Order: sequence, then structure tokens, then C-alpha cells
Amino acid sequence: MNVVVVESPAKAKTINKYLGSGYKVLASFGHVRDLPAKDGSVLPDQDFEMLWEVDGASQKRIKDIADAVKSSDGLILATDPDREGEAISWHVLDLLKKKRVLGDKPVKRVVFNAITKKAVLDAMAAPRDIDVALVDAYLARRALDYLVGFNLSPVLWRKLPGARSAGRVQSVALRLVCDRESEIERFVSEEYWNLSALLKTPRGDEFEARLVSADGKRLQARGIQNAESANRLKALLEGASFAVESVEAKPVKRNPSPPFTTSTLQQAASSKLGFSASRTMQVAQKLYEGVDIGGETVGLITYMRTDGVQMAPEAVQAARAAIGEQFGPRYLPDTPRFYSTKAKNAQEAHEAIRPTDFRRTPDQVRRTLDGDQLRLYDLIWKRGIASQMASAEIERTTVEILADNKGEKAGLRAVGSVIRFDGFIAAYTDQKEDGEQADDDEDGRLPEINARESLAKQKINASQHFTEPPPRYSEASLIKKMEELGIGRPSTYAATLATLRDREYVTIDKRKLIPEPKGRLVTAFLESFFTKYVEYDFTADLEEKLDKISAGELNWKDVLREFWENFFSQIEDTKELRVTNVLDALNEALAPLVFPKREDGSDPRTCQVCGTGQLSLKLGRYGAFVGCSNYPECNFTRQLSSEGGAEAEAVGNEPKALGQDPATGEEITLRSGRFGPYVQRGDGKEAKRSSLPKGWSPADMDFEKAMNLLSLPREVGQHPETGKLITAGLGRYGPFILHDGTYANVESIEDVFTIGLNRAVTVLAEKQSKGGARGRGATAAALKELGDHPDGGAITVRDGRYGPYVNWGKVNATLPKGKDPQSVTVEEALALITERAAKEGAGKTKKAPAKGKAAAKPKAAKAEGDEASEDKPKKAAAKKAPAKKAATKAKPAAKTTKKKSSE
Repeated sequence: MNVVVVESPAKAKTINKYLGSGYKVLASFGHVRDLPAKDGSVLPDQDFEMLWEVDGASQKRIKDIADAVKSSDGLILATDPDREGEAISWHVLDLLKKKRVLGDKPVKRVVFNAITKKAVLDAMAAPRDIDVALVDAYLARRALDYLVGFNLSPVLWRKLPGARSAGRVQSVALRLVCDRESEIERFVSEEYWNLSALLKTPRGDEFEARLVSADGKRLQARGIQNAESANRLKALLEGASFAVESVEAKPVKRNPSPPFTTSTLQQAASSKLGFSASRTMQVAQKLYEGVDIGGETVGLITYMRTDGVQMAPEAVQAARAAIGEQFGPRYLPDTPRFYSTKAKNAQEAHEAIRPTDFRRTPDQVRRTLDGDQLRLYDLIWKRGIASQMASAEIERTTVEILADNKGEKAGLRAVGSVIRFDGFIAAYTDQKEDGEQADDDEDGRLPEINARESLAKQKINASQHFTEPPPRYSEASLIKKMEELGIGRPSTYAATLATLRDREYVTIDKRKLIPEPKGRLVTAFLESFFTKYVEYDFTADLEEKLDKISAGELNWKDVLREFWENFFSQIEDTKELRVTNVLDALNEALAPLVFPKREDGSDPRTCQVCGTGQLSLKLGRYGAFVGCSNYPECNFTRQLSSEGGAEAEAVGNEPKALGQDPATGEEITLRSGRFGPYVQRGDGKEAKRSSLPKGWSPADMDFEKAMNLLSLPREVGQHPETGKLITAGLGRYGPFILHDGTYANVESIEDVFTIGLNRAVTVLAEKQSKGGARGRGATAAALKELGDHPDGGAITVRDGRYGPYVNWGKVNATLPKGKDPQSVTVEEALALITERAAKEGAGKTKKAPAKGKAAAKPKAAKAEGDEASEDKPKKAAAKKAPAKKAATKAKPAAKTTKKKSSE
């Protein structure tokens, strides 16, 4: 018996059926080990040694594989046919060697581009060794992404509070989105006019022609720039006679596009189906791994991570046979079509994405697929079959017309096209019964027009237009731009976009990517102080070097040494960077966002409250905000918003009166503060205040809502068992109920105003059953362990009397409002702890309980999303590992001879 290792259980199940009883197919569930999410996992001063870690779930899977290998005849590594798949096989093999279970048993590596019986059996008959160059490329990418994330992210935390992480590809993709937003903000609209004439032939047929020349000159695009010029030319045409100068009919051929690559599939699925890049890859994964068709599980498409546009010769022949059967011989070109890839280096790619069997039409699998699977399969099938069909034959007719008004002349043009033979277009149109083609050749047709005949004027149209700014990127257009620039690779696009959303650097509105203020601040910071590392050309050049590694043309550690020496030097330079330097650079770079133009034309940086202070970005606990230079005499503040200050306008720079409290006579006002909008009763330090809860807009605030907020906390009633009062209120972490020191969150602010005694008792009981109640002075139980602090001691997330917090030694730092305790990352915890310790004063900053550990650099975020593959889940941060001697401070590694890659 042979043991076969693949990534996913679905893939294992399908392949097991193909191979039979002589094989045992096991799944690794993606990568079996990863770099621990802590500093010191890549050691530049030790020739870039990488310290891998296997988590608990993977240890069990590796044990199962090892146990199976012990009693087997051999090992077959059948992971995906790309760089990540090669790396998974390499990791599995390395772990099995360390367990000493292989002995002299043969180890084979097989790859197949489709999960069909023929493809799998053919692969088994043609094994090879692990591709060392592909593994080296994986190691280089993984090390680079780690070094960028774990060195650049801490700089962001120290110099730009509120920033989450930076990444090698992630930050460049974010810059594209932010640069486009800056273009839109700088855009100045220009007026232009279009003129056209509705004309009639002697046979009574009407058509439209547009003005293309006047005054003896050809008009440029948007050449008519004002109403005066438009009216003069309109008057010329109104009084002119019209005659046809020439009619030219020219045959044109339109060729089909190549089959899908990863990026073109993501773009097409976005524009035609409305799928996100992640959704596209999830559905494609299911189609690749196989669906049950008539009792047999079969893969419907080839592997979906590729930058190749060619199809295998047998697939081309199968497509041609299907074209002849389904469309007829006229739709089959004399010779097969061949496409060449536009990717800079496609050695990691295989076939384009295509159906595994062209005879399996979308209609035939309709009943076995869900809605999204069918729509995506339909897209892939049509693109694949069309790529081998005959060209469409189009007749394009151009009519030149002369307008003459007493010697003043102008030229007009009418263009129409007629499809004489639809060719590959037939694949995209519904087929009629008996093979009759859908009749599309009426589109764009001009009537019969003859040279030198006169035309009758029906109407002259002059329409005003204004130029529009470039559109914001969609996921599809951003992927296309990244591919054009050579940034990222097929396996990275979807994960990179997901990271930008998860980090709250961008939001998606009507399928458009809009940068959040947080994202623009990060981009402006990196452009100001790490310019080289967010440059498009630099990133593309580095990608090309990584591709050369996978082609065996460059040594991977040489590439790392060259990168690290310059990068480390720049990281060191930022240690002397002052916050004032950062703010000055951000004020200049983000002026349109931070200081939007005012309607009265006044200086947007002048404080409108005190009239003398200068507005500037300030850095606070929750990120950046705008404040006055005259603080504390002037306490004006304004939150940043993606609408360029719209939030401040809605609240107003001055308090907005909502009414008077009938009980006290004090004025109720809506105000804007450092931490957002709030309502206040009365004035002075003792005035009652309440922040607006999540989901409540300043524009929707009225007197009744304000009074409800200011009336909190609300008495719900006495607990039936203890007799103590239960109250409901709004706190820093959202709406809650409180009883005898125990807090329990409720779902919405509306619950605070409506919750009854019975429901409140139930909610408190549920909280207590989860360990929410403790004796006075007891230590809260850890909700989540994040690992060790660089100075020693565990970092944990705990649930306290006043809500969840992170703990390190004697330092407790509360979590931001609305933050899910289970989603806290180690980098977020470190930032909160550092800030809390600084507030307590340098004298109160204590060493953690653990002793004898050398200080290390702060843990940093992985450059999540830069080189991730969706079907290979990343492992979570490891549980607390045995104490190790911390790595000495990283320095540029001296160039050394490359060690043989056997990690």
C-alpha cells in the first residue's frame, strides 16, 4: 500500500476513489507548519535561518500520516501544482524525515492539473522529485513577508497609533487605492460640448452623425469647450445643406480572448457576477475539487491558480470536437488557436482555467451545482470553448458627410457595424432550437447610404458635458492594475484584498474600494518615510527576482541579503524620527482629507472656534484626529472621516441645540469631541454627557433620543434572588446591564431602553454560567492566550468587571469599544500594553514576572494576505512555547556561501 498526501479532505476523498485499495489518501489540511507569530522566527544574522512551528492540530495530522507511512510501501506527495503546493510537500517530507519513519521507502512527487481519473492516473505514472527551485521561491517569499511585517509594523505602532500592520504587497495595493482617491480629490472638472445631426436619406431612413471638423480643422476630443463655441457651430449646422462625401465599408475580424487565468477569472466574475475575489476562489475551489455527478465525484475545472493562458493539446482537441458538434463546422477555425502568456514569468503556471470536459455543458450540470457554482462554471465553459472558435466577421461602415452653410463648412461622421458572421460570439448567446443562431447582426446597423447623395436635416443636437474624475478601483480593476504593474501573483490577490478590508484600511461601497482615513494615514506615512518599499517599480522588480528564484536563475538567500541590508538600515533610521516630523509630513500629504476646502474660501487650517489657532493632525489613543494648536485654551477637535470632514459638518463646529430639559431647564446640545459626537446637558465640568452609540448618526439625533441617552443608567428592577438593583446603561464597550458588580452585554442600545426584569435576569444568568461572576479581588480567567511578551511573561485577554482587557504582568489595558476579545492579535495587545504602561509613568513600567529572558524587539504583525493561498489556511498564533533564548538584535547579514536547502 502507498500513502498519498494531498491538501484537502474533499480532494482526498475523490482521489481515493480513483486509485483504489492499493492506496491510502490522507489530507494535510493545508500547511502543516508555519513561522511562529513572534519576533525571531527568521534570523538574518544566522544566514536567514527559519524556525518553523507545528501547531496542535497539524501535529495530530502529521502523526496520522507518519503512522500510515510506517506500514506502507512508499510515500506519494500529490499536493497542488504550484509553489504553495510544492512547499506543503516539502514541509511534510521534512517532518517525516525527522520522525525517521521513511527508512529506504521510495518518495515520489506527482502533480495533476485536474482532478479527473485520467489526469490522476497519468500523474501517478510520471512521478518526479520535489522541485527545489520552487521551494526556494516559497522560502524567499515567506521570509521577505515575515521580515517586512515583523519590522515595519512596530514602526507604525510607535509612530502612528491606530495603524494595524504593513506588508510587502498589501501596502503597495493600499497605495494604489489611496493614490486613486488623491487623483479624484485633485480632479478639476472641465466643460465640453458634443454636436450631432439627425439626418434623413432620400429613402426616408434616419440616422445620426456627429461633428468631427469645423473651420478647416479636425476637432479634438472635448474640443468644443464652452457654450459660445457650441452655439456658433450649432447655428452653422442649422443653416447648412448636407451631402454624403464618401461611404466606406471595411471587413473587420474580432478574435476571441484566451481562456481564463486567475486574475482574469476574478475580474470577469466581479464585473459579470458581482463576486468578490475571495468568493470567486472559494467557488472555483469546489469546482476543482469535484462535485457529485450521477454518483461519481469529478472535478469540473482545472486548477484555478495560474497565470498561463494555454490549454493542453488534448484539451484543445476536445474543445474543437465539442465546437464541431455543438455549433457546426463553420465555427471551427482551420488550425487550433495558440495563446502566449503576458505574465513576466509563467514557469509556476500550468494550464489556463478550463472545463475538464468540454462536452459537459452548463445545462448538463445545472441540477448538480448550486447557483454560484453554476454561474461560475458557465463563465469558465463559455470562455474556454470560445477561445478555440472562429473569429467573428464584422462589417464596419464609415460615412463622411459635408455640411455647407454659404461657404462655411463642417464635417460629420456616422459609423455603424454589422455582424456578418458571429463566430465565437455564438458561445455567449442563447442557442435556438435546431441550431439556429441568435440574430445579432442588426446591432449598430446604418441604413442604405450612397456617396454624393443629399441628406435632409431633421434636428441639430448640442449637448453639454463635464469631464469626470477617474473611477475608484473595484476589486476587479485593482487586480488588473496589480497584474499590469507586476505586483503580487495569482495566489495573492484575493488574500491581499481581504487583508485590506479586515484591517479596516478600505471599505467597499457599491463594489468600489474606498480608502478609510486609517488606510490613507498608513500610506502617507510609508510614502514619506519608507518611499522605496511602496514604490510600484521596486515591488515589481522584487517579484521578478522571486520568479527568477523559482526558475533556478537566482540564489534565494542572495536576494534576501540584498533586500535586508537596505531595509534594516531604513528601519534603524526611523528610531530618531519625532512625532512632529510625522505630523508635518502627514498634514502636507493628506491636506485634501484633513483640511477640506471651505465654502467661504477661508484658510481650511485656521481654527473656526478660536480664530487664531492652526489645525493639525494629532495622534491619540484611538488613532489620528484634527485638533487646534491653541490647546488647552481651545479644545476644538474633529474626527477624521472618509467623507473629508463630513462628520464634523453634521455635528457642527459649534454645539447644536436640541432643546431644554423640562426638569432642570438646562440646554441639551449635540457636540463633536475628540472621541466622536456626543450629547450634553448643561455646561461646565459637571455637565452630564453621553457618547452616541454605534449606529446612531449625528444627523439623526433629536431631543427625544438625546434625553434617552442622558437618562442612563436606567433602573430595570430588583433581582428576585438577591434583592439588589439591576440597571441598564451604555458604556465604553457598548450597551450593558449591571447587577452586583457583574456586567453583561446586551445586543443593542434599544435593549437598554426596553429590557424587562425577566430578560435581564436571564442574561445575567447566562453571563454567570460562562464564568462572568467572581469574588472581589479574584483574578479574571484568561479568555485567550496570545503568547509571550518580548520582555518575558504571558500576554492574555481577560474579561473584567468593566469589560474585556489585555493583561501582561501587572499591566492591564482595556480593549477599545466594540472590540471582540477573541479577535485580539498580539500586535494589538502589545500596542495597548505599551500605551498603558507609558500612561502609568516610566517609574511604574515593570518587568514581567518571568526572569532571565533577554529583551527582544516587539512582536509584529505578519504581513497577512501578501502570500496567502485561500485553500491553504494559515495557522493561528502558536500557544505558549517553551522559553528560548531570545535572538540577538538583527543586523544585516554578511554575504555567505549558500547552504544547501534542506530545511
